[in-house]
Amino acid sequence: MSSRTRARGAKTAAGVHTVRIPRQRGRRGADPFVVVVPERPSLGREALAVVGGWLWRSRRALAPTGLAVLALVVAGLLHVIAWWSGLLLAPTAAGPLVWLLVMQRRRPATGSVLIWRIGLAALTSSAIAWLAVAAGFGPLAGALELWWLLTLIAAQSAWLIVRRTH
Repeated sequence: MSSRTRARGAKTAAGVHTVRIPRQRGRRGADPFVVVVPERPSLGREALAVVGGWLWRSRRALAPTGLAVLALVVAGLLHVIAWWSGLLLAPTAAGPLVWLLVMQRRRPATGSVLIWRIGLAALTSSAIAWLAVAAGFGPLAGALELWWLLTLIAAQSAWLIVRRTH
């Protein structure tokens, strides 16, 4: 690098090269261009980029996990802000079971369709009941964290099975 483009006495961060391009003709009053080029990304940044890219590519497959983490955060906020909201959420846990009875009356099903309906209603009812109890007592109180994890595993497994068969 010539002495005209080399920075003299300029302080830069470790691993960063500063290249100064000399002034162009006709621009005597203008400041020179400064180009800052990092040497190479850190190992942590590379790892974060790999994990972030993998999560972005598989975002549809991990939808139940994202919803479960969101439910955990919402339950924590509800517990801190208004613990009594669990009392309001508790009756809604019966909604999926009512949906199952209405669906069976309108469109009776047998075999695997009935099994999937029962499983979906039970899983949704369990998730809403967990949200109500977690909003009242805190999402990590007692065995609620195990209940959350088992619901997450069941939902993620069912989601992956449904996505593979259709």
